[in-house]
Amino acid sequence: MNILAFAASLRSGSYNRKLLMIAVEMARDAGATVDLAEFREFDMPLFDGDLHETIGMPEGGREMISRIEKADGIMIASPEYNYSIPGTLKNAIDWVSRARPMPLRGKSGLIMAASGSAIGGIRGLWQLRIPLEGLGVYLHPDMFALPSAPGAFDDEGKLKDEAMAKRLRDNVISYVTMGTRLAEPVKASLK
Repeated sequence: MNILAFAASLRSGSYNRKLLMIAVEMARDAGATVDLAEFREFDMPLFDGDLHETIGMPEGGREMISRIEKADGIMIASPEYNYSIPGTLKNAIDWVSRARPMPLRGKSGLIMAASGSAIGGIRGLWQLRIPLEGLGVYLHPDMFALPSAPGAFDDEGKLKDEAMAKRLRDNVISYVTMGTRLAEPVKASLK
């Protein structure tokens, strides 16, 4: 299974990037191949239908689409901004949604969040499910939310709480299993 993974955060000290790095290692241990991207690689202007008509897909959008097309699934670690998703992530989804054929349709996905709050960004994850599922992504039913993120990581970038690390590992392994099963018929039909 090939996974495109990125943290939808631009901040250099992002807790979501730290969380994603742990999940990527777990996915690789479970047998997945992971294309780890930096969200900055997908830089795009604000979506504007007129701009889309005149210039087409911006370079960052073309890059994101190309990487999605090569993947069987996506893993996104997203911050929660004001009880929802970051505008930069929604903007990227809006641009990608204009591609034909729709590159997200039929992909599997796992979403996660790390937050300084006591509920770990779960409200933003519920909001992220809406456009992704609407565009045809088969999201893993379990989302992972890491609360109190500023104190959750040790000096090596690992989760301090072993029960939390086990829950993340279980989610990632379950997702890789699900995503692999979903990808098998698609790969068989391409032969």
